[in-house]
Amino acid sequence: MSNDRHVPVMLQRCLDMLAPALQHPGAVVVDCTLGLGGHSEALLRAFPEARLVALDRDKEALRLSGERLAPYGDRATLVHAVYDELPEVLDRLGIDKVDGVLFDLGVSSMQLDEADRGFAYAQDAPLDMRMDQTTGMSAAEVLNTYPAGELVRILRAYGEEKQAKRIVSAIVREREKEPFTNSARLVELIRDALPQAAKRTGGNPAKRTFQALRIEVNGELSVLERAIPAAVKALAVGGRVAVLSYHSLEDRLVKQVFAAGAATTAPPGLPVVPEKYQPRLKLLTRGAELPTEEEVAENRRAAPARLRGVERIREDVL
Repeated sequence: MSNDRHVPVMLQRCLDMLAPALQHPGAVVVDCTLGLGGHSEALLRAFPEARLVALDRDKEALRLSGERLAPYGDRATLVHAVYDELPEVLDRLGIDKVDGVLFDLGVSSMQLDEADRGFAYAQDAPLDMRMDQTTGMSAAEVLNTYPAGELVRILRAYGEEKQAKRIVSAIVREREKEPFTNSARLVELIRDALPQAAKRTGGNPAKRTFQALRIEVNGELSVLERAIPAAVKALAVGGRVAVLSYHSLEDRLVKQVFAAGAATTAPPGLPVVPEKYQPRLKLLTRGAELPTEEEVAENRRAAPARLRGVERIREDVL
């Protein structure tokens, strides 16, 4: 186990960002990505009058964080759900509006650290990568069954991999000899497929392919596309959302939803902007905030993090 697995990224900054919305008795805060419960525990501790609803699709994460959050009793409600199911979860719990929502979109440190989950390219493991291991296709099935064109599309779109064609033609050639089961063989194949120059840049050459497979296996971007607007919609006026993303695709998606809510939708040239065209959201960050150098030195997993936040400043007008 690495000792940084329990260190939540940009923790104090997230708490500060959500604080104005969570000080009052009965405030409801949702942690959409419970993981090992680091952010959740800090929220319960920092805002003693708030109630927490926490979601995770990973049953093992729910079990472990359930133990960690047990001292907080009925202030914490843990739910097995993917975060785009937020509206259904709130509905089931009879919660109309929430005051704070936190997303930490990084792969849970537990999933990276448990070798047999197959997320990490640094050690050999079965190619699984499912955050919820009870459902869906594994990474090995994707590699072994997707048509070449579809694999190229995934590597380019989700991994921003410039050498996608080379890698995929090597995958297709090799899977005909023997289906893929473990990560080490894939890492080796990628190393062999890449030209020398491409190997010298940006860390482990398998990183982009593994990211792409993980996003595909878990439907991460399509889930996020539904989840961020749902979170904004669930906010009471004065409520806040904070989102930590770890690659440009996620960050771009969050930025677009936030920017749209913070813009006026009035036709140009109106002397007075009617209520229905006024912005619903106020941006709490100028661009995306980055972790400090000190934090990155202490917790390497913070390095790619980007934090954005918004506050709801008025109701949706139908």
